[in-house]
Amino acid sequence: MAAMSFKMESRPAVQPRQWQSQLIQLLRARMHQQGGGLQDVLIHAGPGAGKTLGALLSFQQLHREGRLGRFVVFCHRSAIALQWQQAAGRLGLHLQSWDPAQSSNSHQTWQGLLVSYQSAARHLHDLEAQWSSGSLGPWLAIADEVHHLGVDPDEPEAAAWGHAFSRITAGASLRLGLTGTPFRADNLAFCAARRQSRRDGDLLVEQIIPDLSVEPRQLIAAGDVRPLEFRFQDGWVDHGRPSDDGAGCGGTETSPLSAEERESWRARNLRRAISLGDAGSIALRLLLAARNRLERLRADHPGAGGLVIARDIAHARHISQLLAEQGDRVHLVHSQDPEAAGRMAAFRAGDADWLVSIDMCAEGFDAPRVRVVAYLTTVVTRSRFVQAITRAVRLDGERAALEPIPRRPSYVYAPADPLLIRYARSWSLSEPYLLRSRASDPGEPDSGTGPSTVRLPLEAIDERVGTLLRVRGPELPGFLKPERAA
Repeated sequence: MAAMSFKMESRPAVQPRQWQSQLIQLLRARMHQQGGGLQDVLIHAGPGAGKTLGALLSFQQLHREGRLGRFVVFCHRSAIALQWQQAAGRLGLHLQSWDPAQSSNSHQTWQGLLVSYQSAARHLHDLEAQWSSGSLGPWLAIADEVHHLGVDPDEPEAAAWGHAFSRITAGASLRLGLTGTPFRADNLAFCAARRQSRRDGDLLVEQIIPDLSVEPRQLIAAGDVRPLEFRFQDGWVDHGRPSDDGAGCGGTETSPLSAEERESWRARNLRRAISLGDAGSIALRLLLAARNRLERLRADHPGAGGLVIARDIAHARHISQLLAEQGDRVHLVHSQDPEAAGRMAAFRAGDADWLVSIDMCAEGFDAPRVRVVAYLTTVVTRSRFVQAITRAVRLDGERAALEPIPRRPSYVYAPADPLLIRYARSWSLSEPYLLRSRASDPGEPDSGTGPSTVRLPLEAIDERVGTLLRVRGPELPGFLKPERAA
């Protein structure tokens, strides 16, 4: 069936960035080469690169050429869905939310459709029946943050989102996967990703290969995003020690946060370090330093705001109360709050100084006014850390017109946990995601990468534990230096 012709609204032309033009050419070439078969394309581009706009511009151009008739965007959060609709509106594309109650013939009326991963899994059979028959004509399936669509070869239906996406989009002309963090902590592959065999020492492993990769350091050099500077709050962590007879406390054992090499102690240290009631006051000193930094940034950027990533709801409330007592305007958001989306929108508009979140703003949240991130959670997977800190790399057109290239940096404050410091050193670089055999040594837990992840040793920090450690980037050095000035 021939694709329906949709008239697009007239909008001012949006000039694609260089990598977005490459994406259009890549998709055009894949459609030409596919010979009737489905093609998967994986794009790895750092936050702020313009993945949403790049995907929409690609559809728009291929639609004008008569190669595509419709597109469907799959995403995992309603706040991200709204950002897709706003971006589509800028281009004159009508992108509507999918309604489970719509009839099987309703595809005649839409050009672009938004479906959540959860809805796709819940209504798998209905959507598969409607869309996999070829009745849509040539269409593009877009998977936002595609690393959420895990694929488990041993239990295909266990990874429900990935299983549903694969089946529903079987009739698409192209499947375009977008991600800023192309790896998973559970060592699973994901949809729309090519795998290539390679040797890692004596093992034969598979590596996820993006079709187009845009590293944060490239975006920083081009002025598309901000560089990040890191401030890691170090300190001593005290732990009660059981007495020799096993009853009561036998004293206190002290561990240096940044220099602890025992994994079990490292994790215990971090739990204590983020607690506002801990005797070491690491979290309190970190928040104070972050507040001071935000005040200084506002001399040049009056609308600048801060983001705190907290451990849980009780922890977030404690942080919010502390900031409010200092006179700050604070919005607290979490997944159990029905008003969370409204508060996030209000923060974007400048309605608060700080946004305190547990699990809603670490991925896909777009607020260019964020210039300071305080990372106060025990989640230490590389993907979650990178997603959280890069909320502060975006800038809007107004700020871009005022600042030189490279742009003025944003700042990340975090406890001096050795894993977080390691991730900070390589946040602007693309590391390979290797899929290990489940029988092989899993390596360091929660690393989020394969066994060839670069192990950068920590340098000695002598006796000055308790200072604020500084790491500067975009390409971060292999050493740490104590910060000597506030």
